[in-house]
Amino acid sequence: MPEKQKIVIGVDLDGVCADFYGRMREIAAEWFEKPLHELPEEVSFGLKEWGVNNKSQYESLHRFAVTQRSLFSSMEMVPGARKYLRQLSDEGFRIRIITHRLFIHYFHASAVQQTVEWLDNHGIPYWDLCFMKEKEQVGADIYIEDSPDNVLQLRQNDLFTICFANSTNRHIENPRASSWEELYKMVMNLYPFLRSQSVT
Repeated sequence: MPEKQKIVIGVDLDGVCADFYGRMREIAAEWFEKPLHELPEEVSFGLKEWGVNNKSQYESLHRFAVTQRSLFSSMEMVPGARKYLRQLSDEGFRIRIITHRLFIHYFHASAVQQTVEWLDNHGIPYWDLCFMKEKEQVGADIYIEDSPDNVLQLRQNDLFTICFANSTNRHIENPRASSWEELYKMVMNLYPFLRSQSVT
């Protein structure tokens, strides 16, 4: 694919490529000193089902998870993420990883190092790695996101966003994908339109 025709796919990490909720559930069970089975697998955004009642409590848990349990380098990969991102990359799409992992102060170095280690260890292809909250400023042609607030924000800015489905975003409307295979097919179906828009 010629450079000027490359389609940029903005890909979120947590909940899309990395199993954030699966690993965080294990850490939360330890943090709250509860048996793992007492923490439901399906949660809403904010993790109130696990006993996280406010922002301060979430930040304390999150800080412990990253600094003491290497959260960002110890998560399992979401099935299909590597396979289908590699296919998209091989087919000429530009993969731009976008994550808001620096939202809690004072341990940014650990968060960045763990993120790069995880991406490299799992063989995730990417051209760019962006740590930022305002994902609409990144300049992607397609966004893949699971956070309900982020999906709505991107769509309000008229940016095409596929919601990667999980229990936190059931209220978000289509387009949605419940697996990487489904997501890959959606992107390929969009390609002819996106390519026509990118040719100048």
